[in-house]
Amino acid sequence: MTTFVITIPGTFLRDADDKARADIARRLRPADPHQTELGREEDLDVLTVNDDNTFSMRLDVEAGAGEEAQHKAERTAAEALRGAGFGPDDAPLGPPAVTGIDNPA
Repeated sequence: MTTFVITIPGTFLRDADDKARADIARRLRPADPHQTELGREEDLDVLTVNDDNTFSMRLDVEAGAGEEAQHKAERTAAEALRGAGFGPDDAPLGPPAVTGIDNPA
């Protein structure tokens, strides 16, 4: 298994206040990229929200291949949003991308 850092873009189409953002980040915490060497070096946050309500989720995912990691990350992101009360119409996600592969020392 390889550890991938997957980035998923999205947009909040309804208000995501500080409480909602904290809830989403808490739900994503097990996949926090700070657990990887790349995540620590690059100081990658699990959830970054921009002023225009676009966001990026950066998730640490273990998988056998990049495509599998992307699918796992999509499921994790969708579950975190849904758990915080955001459906696909409230916070649509863009395509996931492999943005790093962690090479253990």
